[in-house]
Parts: sequence; C-alpha cells; structure tokens
Amino acid sequence: MKKSEKHSELYHKIRAVIFGHAVGDAVGGPVQFEERTMRDQYPVTDMPAFEWFMPKGAWSDDTSMALCAMDAIIKHGLDFESVMENFRRWLFHNEFTPTGRTFDVGRACFKAIERSRRGEPAEACGCRDESENGNGSLMRIYPFSLELYCSDFPLDEKLDLIHRASALTHAHPRSCVGCGIYTFVLWELLENPTNRGTLEGLKKAKAYYHDNPELFPYRRLFEKGFRALPREEIPSSGYVVDTLEAAIWCVLTTDNYRDCVLKAVNLGLDTDSVGAVAGSLAGLLYGYDGIPEDWRKSLCRKEYLEEMAKAFCEHLAS
Repeated sequence: MKKSEKHSELYHKIRAVIFGHAVGDAVGGPVQFEERTMRDQYPVTDMPAFEWFMPKGAWSDDTSMALCAMDAIIKHGLDFESVMENFRRWLFHNEFTPTGRTFDVGRACFKAIERSRRGEPAEACGCRDESENGNGSLMRIYPFSLELYCSDFPLDEKLDLIHRASALTHAHPRSCVGCGIYTFVLWELLENPTNRGTLEGLKKAKAYYHDNPELFPYRRLFEKGFRALPREEIPSSGYVVDTLEAAIWCVLTTDNYRDCVLKAVNLGLDTDSVGAVAGSLAGLLYGYDGIPEDWRKSLCRKEYLEEMAKAFCEHLAS
C-alpha cells in the first residue's frame, strides 16, 4: 500500500472513532441518569434534544476530556502535564466544549483536576480508592490508545502508558485494567473491523492480564455466553466495569452503528458514557459513513472535530 493510501486509511479510521464517540455521547447526553424503566416506556429512537440549556448535538465531558488529551498529544506527545493542563483549561475556563460552557464533570475527575490546580504533579492527582472506580478515564482513553497503536514501543511499555493515562484521574488498578481491555479491543478493530475482531481483542486482553487480580471483576467479558446475556443482566451505571461491559455487549449484539448506540442509550443511567464508549468502537466497526448522516450533521462544532481528526492523523503519520 502506498504511503498516501495508508495516510488516507488512517485518517478515515481516526475520524470514525472521533465522530463515533462524540455522536454516541450526544445521543446519550439528554437522557443521562434516567432509569431503564423510563427508557422502556419512552425509548430513544433518534438523537434527542436537550430540554434545558444545551442544544441538540451537544457532547459532554466524555468528548471534551478526550479532545483535551488529543490536543495535548498533537502538540506535546505523551506529556501528561500538558494533558492535565488541558483538563484545567476545560474545567475552569470552558475550553474544549461544544458551546463555550463546561458541561458535566465526574467527582473523581473534579478531584484530580483540582489537585492539579493546587500544584500536584499530574501523575499524583488521580483517585486511588476502590470506591472511585467510575468510568471517567475509560470514557476519554481512546486518544492514548490511538497514539500507542501507531508507536513502536514494546507492548508492556504501551500498556504502562495506558495505565498512567488512566491514573491522571482514575489511578485504582481496576480502572487502569479497564482502559487496557478497551485498548486491546480498539487496536484489534483497527486491524480487523468485525465482531470477530472485537472477540480477538478481548482474547488478547485476557492473555495479557491473566495474572492480574483486577481482571476478575471483568470476567464476564471473557465468558463464551457473554454476548447471549439478556438485557436485564447488563448494568449500565457509571462504574467502570458496568460501562465497559455494557458498551462491548452492545457492540457484539448489533450489526450497525445506529442500533448499537440506541441499544446503549436505552439501557439507561450513564447513557452518555456508555453511548460514547460503544460509539467509538462501533465507529471503527462500521466506518464514518456508517454513522447516520443526520446525527453527524447535528453535532455541535463538527468542523472543529474534523480539524482535530486531520491534525491527529498528521501527528500519528509523522
């Protein structure tokens, strides 16, 4: 394959992940925290409008924090102090937002960013308690996953960097392992965008973490009957294990982007994060054109997202 063809292929994959993530976030955002019983009674069938101060197509902290990381990587590489500086710019100065106003922040993320503002080193800011295993690092890890996919570091070094990227806000090993599992799946889908690729990514994650005790909370992901589990057995809370399980279950049990994201959102509760994580993987599976055009066009600041995709591709290609 010629260099120009490889560059074009990489760009299309990056754009699919970015838009897949942001669209899933925007579809789920307006119904965040609503119970599953509400979704059963009033299912989401399209990108909904907010009923309050945010416009339709607005994305939340999930996409904003991912863009913070992507911007820092483009400009400074894997410099965690620069990533944390961008997190501060987002939280306290309304940058990297869809509307010029910071929308939503998780408790652990706020604590970590506030520690950074007080002068703590970036890699000392993350929450380490077992009770603080929310999905706040999983929801924004994909720029690091893409960066390391294109690197020639040894595998152990790549995963160490993924864990350190998680630990900026979520430093407990369970959150770090969750980001690692997601990364293995994303890497495999970059090479093999099929559900077989999803399963192969899980297989590689299980092999890598086989002696890590924090693999146990994720054990259902690796069981043969996981994709056959009924909907009522798939939690969709903000707990990192629940979010990763729900997102991958939705990927494995649908055959197009729209159905995957709607299935994720109609699980209820942490709908923006489950939608974003599922959407990023489904974006790779079905490509940019597989994301409904009307949803892509409804996104706030879609031109900015296009610019970020181009700039990130140029960075990775270099």
